[in-house]
Amino acid sequence: MTLRIAYSPCPNDTFVFDAWAHGRVPGAPALDVTFADIDLTNGWAEHGGADEYDVLKVSYAVLPWVLDEYALLPCGGALGRGCGPLVLTREAGTDLTGKTVAVPSERSTAYLLFRLWAAEVVPGGVGDVVVMPFHEIMPAVRDGKVDAGLVIHEARFTYQDYGLHSLADMGEHWESTTGLPIPLGAIIAKRSLGEETLRLLAESARASVRMAWDDPEASRPYVLEHAQEMDPAVADRHIGLYVNEFTADLGDDGYAAVRGLLTRAAAEGLVPPLAPDALDFV
Repeated sequence: MTLRIAYSPCPNDTFVFDAWAHGRVPGAPALDVTFADIDLTNGWAEHGGADEYDVLKVSYAVLPWVLDEYALLPCGGALGRGCGPLVLTREAGTDLTGKTVAVPSERSTAYLLFRLWAAEVVPGGVGDVVVMPFHEIMPAVRDGKVDAGLVIHEARFTYQDYGLHSLADMGEHWESTTGLPIPLGAIIAKRSLGEETLRLLAESARASVRMAWDDPEASRPYVLEHAQEMDPAVADRHIGLYVNEFTADLGDDGYAAVRGLLTRAAAEGLVPPLAPDALDFV
C-alpha cells in the first residue's frame, strides 16, 4: 500500500516525516510525497478536485470545513508555546487601521489568530488582505508592496535581517488570553481509509518523529535539501521550536487548544461550529 501525502518543505515537516518517507519505519505504509505550501494543502483538503491526497498537513483553522471527510491524527502536527505567528512592519508601532496585510492563507491558523487579535486591538479594522506564499511576505513588507505581513515558521528568527519590526506576537496574545498552547499545523487523513489504516498512520507518524529525535543527524540531509537555502542553525532552531511533545501526542492540552481555538473562532463567526465529536480519533 502506497499513500499519497502532501506536506511543506519546512524543517519541522521534513524532520518529522524523514524516517517514514524513506522507508525506515517498520510496518509503515509507503509514502508518495508531494511538497506544497500550506495554502495549497488547505485548499486541497477543502475543495478536493483532481489532486486528491490520503494524508495532508493543513492548518488547524481549516478543520471545520474538512472533518466530514478527513480525521485529525493525534500526532505529527505542530503545536507549542512561544511559537506563534508575528505581524511585521517596516516601522515600529505602525497603526494597521485600513492597511494592507499579507498573510500565508486565509484558512491558516495564523490568519485565524490574527483575526482574533485584530478584533481586539485594531478597532477600525485592517484594510485589504493579500494571500502570498509565506517566504515572499517579508520581502514584500520590506519593499513596500504591503504595509504589514503575517509570518510563520523560521521568519521568527530572520525578520530582523530584512530590517523589519515585530508589531505583535499572535502566540503571546493567544497564550496570555487562554493559557493554552498554540495550535498551528495538523495532520489529517481520509476517513475512507478505515479505522485500522488510520491507527497505522498515527503509529507510523509517532514512530517517525521518535526516530528523528533518537538520531537527528539521520534527517539532516532531507531537512537541508528542502529548506530553501536556510542556514542550518536556523533550521535547527525551527525544529526545536515546532517539534515537541505535542508532535508525538496531542494529549489533553493539545486537544483543549484546538477545540478552544475553533470554538472561540466559531463564536466570532469566523468558522463553522464543530460537532461535539468532530475531533475524536478512531
